[in-house]
Amino acid sequence: MDIFSNCPGFCPSCGSILPELQVKGNVFCCNCKQEFQPDVYSGEKSEFTIHFNTYDPSKVFNRTKRESESDADGPVVERKCPKCNHDKMSYATLQLRSADEGQTVFFTCLKCKFKESENS
Repeated sequence: MDIFSNCPGFCPSCGSILPELQVKGNVFCCNCKQEFQPDVYSGEKSEFTIHFNTYDPSKVFNRTKRESESDADGPVVERKCPKCNHDKMSYATLQLRSADEGQTVFFTCLKCKFKESENS
C-alpha cells in the first residue's frame, strides 16, 4: 500500500525519510527495510553552493606583535614579569593534579611573552 508515493525522498510504504541516493544501487528504507528503485527521488531538486577561501597574503605574512591587553591570551592581572619587569600578565588555569588539590595557574607576560606557572 503506497500511501506516501507522491512525496519524493520519503518511503512510499511507511513515510520515513529515505537515506541519500548513492552512485549505484537501490535505496533501502531504514525503518521498514524495503528496497526501492532510485526513481523514488524523482521530482526532488538539490542545489549546492561551493564557497572557496580567499587568499590574502597581507594577513598571512604581515602579523604584528601582540602588545595590547585586548590581544591577551586570557584575563589580565597586575603581576610583575620576572624577566622584563613589565607590570601586566595574562593568565589561564588548568586542573593538572587530582581534583582535591588546587589548580595550576599559567601566567604570560604581555610584553616579552615569558611564561611561568604557579600551583595554587
